[in-house]
Amino acid sequence: MLAVTEEADRFTAMYDACRGRVWAYAVSRAGRQIADEVVSETFAVAWRRWADVPRTPLPWLLGVARNILRDTVRAEVRRESFAAELGEWTERSAPGGGADDVAEEVADRNALLGALATLDEDDREVLILAAWHGLTPAEAASVVGCSSAAMRVRLHRARKRLTRAVDLAEPAAGAAVPQGRTPARRVQLGGEEA
Repeated sequence: MLAVTEEADRFTAMYDACRGRVWAYAVSRAGRQIADEVVSETFAVAWRRWADVPRTPLPWLLGVARNILRDTVRAEVRRESFAAELGEWTERSAPGGGADDVAEEVADRNALLGALATLDEDDREVLILAAWHGLTPAEAASVVGCSSAAMRVRLHRARKRLTRAVDLAEPAAGAAVPQGRTPARRVQLGGEEA
């Protein structure tokens, strides 16, 4: 019990000595709006990784804060990109927003989603990671625990199976593709057309 109290006292002393400098660093990099959050997360990491904190903790803490800021910026960019994509998709789908016929686009999406539902879970996962979450094959590979090369192969095969599933679904639904209309299988799937 005494060792835990000593560790907590050392952590508190470090926090008191370094908090203001970490906060100033966060403010200088990202502004006051998120500085408190960055400081909190930095010291939470320091507590979880207390054994890794060096005797002179400030440089280490600033490195942790830098990584948190980088991750925060990446997350914000992803949110903004997703919001922009949804906005563009909504504009195209809105009457007079560029789509020839909203019903056709909805039918295409339904065909694609129906075909996606027929795939096995592994194929759906790699397609969703690439198309919905916008991950590169290397990033998706780290999520599922395989090499980048294996992910590229898995993604290629999943796209082919999705294309076949869409092709099989369209005739079954009696969906002849009118001239000038983009079939559902031409939807972008993670950087390539299916």
